Amino acid sequence: MTQLEYAKKNIVTGIMRKVAALEGIKPVQLMRLIRQGKAVIPLNKYHKIKKPCAVGSTLATKINANIGTSTDESRFTDEIDKLKAAIRYGADALMDLSVGGDLKKMRQQVLKYSSVPVGTVPVYEVSVRAQEKYNNFIKFNALDILDVLNEQAKQGVDFFTIHCGVTNRSLKALEKQKRLMGVVSRGGAIIARWMDLHNQENPFYTHFEQILDIANKYDVTLSLGDGLRPGSILDATDKAQITELKILGALAKRAKARGVQVMIEGPGHVPLDQIKKNILLEKKYCDGAPFYVLGPLVTDIAPGYDHITSAIGGALAAGFGADFLCYVTPAEHLRHPTVKDVREGVIASRIAAHSGDLVKRNKLAIAWDRKISVARKTKDWKKQIQMSIDPDKAKEYRLSSKPSLSDVCTMCGKYCSIKLMEDCSKK
Repeated sequence: MTQLEYAKKNIVTGIMRKVAALEGIKPVQLMRLIRQGKAVIPLNKYHKIKKPCAVGSTLATKINANIGTSTDESRFTDEIDKLKAAIRYGADALMDLSVGGDLKKMRQQVLKYSSVPVGTVPVYEVSVRAQEKYNNFIKFNALDILDVLNEQAKQGVDFFTIHCGVTNRSLKALEKQKRLMGVVSRGGAIIARWMDLHNQENPFYTHFEQILDIANKYDVTLSLGDGLRPGSILDATDKAQITELKILGALAKRAKARGVQVMIEGPGHVPLDQIKKNILLEKKYCDGAPFYVLGPLVTDIAPGYDHITSAIGGALAAGFGADFLCYVTPAEHLRHPTVKDVREGVIASRIAAHSGDLVKRNKLAIAWDRKISVARKTKDWKKQIQMSIDPDKAKEYRLSSKPSLSDVCTMCGKYCSIKLMEDCSKK
């Protein structure tokens, strides 16, 4: 049975107990959230990992890091280095988005080295296989899709991004909208191009029941992808995006009825004043299903700094109720990311998630801030560094300058406000 099927029978599983302990909640509380479809545990029943997690309402906001080869950069060792960096700096999950080299071998390596849940976007491998077989990456059919899904599930993939909301209906809405950026999702664009070439409905949509069969068999969580997410803040929250969201909501109900765990993916590029609306719309149309957002990026003007634009949006989104943030690196829109880019993207996204958790009054998040504040008050530099979100960088900065007094830093020196007030208290 899947975790959702167990929850429907009011059975608390071992993995529920383990994850609940990490969240600081009672196992029965997590079980109820899963039963209601408001939380998921993305973990293939045949995949063993050290750090499982739950994503959903009232839980700590989780973050995902994307890695994977491209057509221009396909060295496996580089991607494993990124995987290790992402996990070291706190990613709760990873997605392998590889499109270059031996995809099966790459995925085996990711599953081998990852201690956190692993997701994929299956349409990428479907397209790569079609390119190799027919010299045309759009020349695939529904059976090809199901074969890839089945193979990846057998390997142990924990969650799939399924682009099933790009349909004739949502594309008509897009056509009427006259967007500035059109379709910017790689998976969404592949599906839209396939539909145009074959003059058929999206096979991920028409064969959704068969997809549910596979997901149910292996307890793969479905992440229903936003193939029509906005790629510019000028396209945010338009009719095409909302039409797709409503379709995903209907499909999520079908998935839950089949005992398949499901979450919903969201934008994208969204201005600050529309973030709350996006969260509320997803919770409304998708019956409270966990919301997995890319960023969101709050402006389009900052290539090279999009880990910051996405962290600003991510903090707001998490505070308003988003459950899962997909990181964005400084390399977004510019190049294939490096290990350093991955590190910066993970830390920025974690800061956003934690900031949102403080708004949600998450007890563990508040306790963390309290502990580091106490360390600052007592000038316990070792503890302050240890409690920081990136201890490596905090330690590097602390050691890089030598204050005249050992218990202060070189920013204020003997004028340190904490030290001055400490002296006042003593008098």
